[in-house]
Amino acid sequence: MLSYYSKKGYRTKSYGTGSRVKLPGPTVDKPNVYDFDTPYEKIAEDLRNKDMSFYTQNGLLNMLDRNKRIKGNPEKFQRCNEEFDLIVTCQERVFDQVLEYLNEREQVSMNLVHVVNVEIKDNHEEATLGSFIIYDLVEKLSNTEDPPSDIDRVIDFLEKKRDRRFLHSVAFY
Repeated sequence: MLSYYSKKGYRTKSYGTGSRVKLPGPTVDKPNVYDFDTPYEKIAEDLRNKDMSFYTQNGLLNMLDRNKRIKGNPEKFQRCNEEFDLIVTCQERVFDQVLEYLNEREQVSMNLVHVVNVEIKDNHEEATLGSFIIYDLVEKLSNTEDPPSDIDRVIDFLEKKRDRRFLHSVAFY
């Protein structure tokens, strides 16, 4: 979906927040774990060697193929120096990690960033649905007169429309 957002004119980036990259494994308690600097191609090669059929079927190899066309390897949010107007997370745990990082670092520019969590279960079907919900959020915000002032109203509307609870907070760079 990142390439879709880019085609629609939105500047998008994707990051992880944990100590390492964790991808679904054969069972919930056995994820595949990699360092952030591991190229997507090496991750895909490893998964193909482990069980090509399984990782093709669950969509992980396709996802890695799409990701490597955008960037070479996963990136860690806490190493990023860019400033964003909006950060969207897909798990409450990640929402908390992003806010913790932003609030603990030294604020330099004092530019405001909105952090919104759209809870999405970690499976292909939910990820697809979630990407449309996130697109809806971004699209509605970009079509308001004053996105920073209208964000609560937009979130309230989408919570009712999508029957989902969003989390929202602000932080400063």
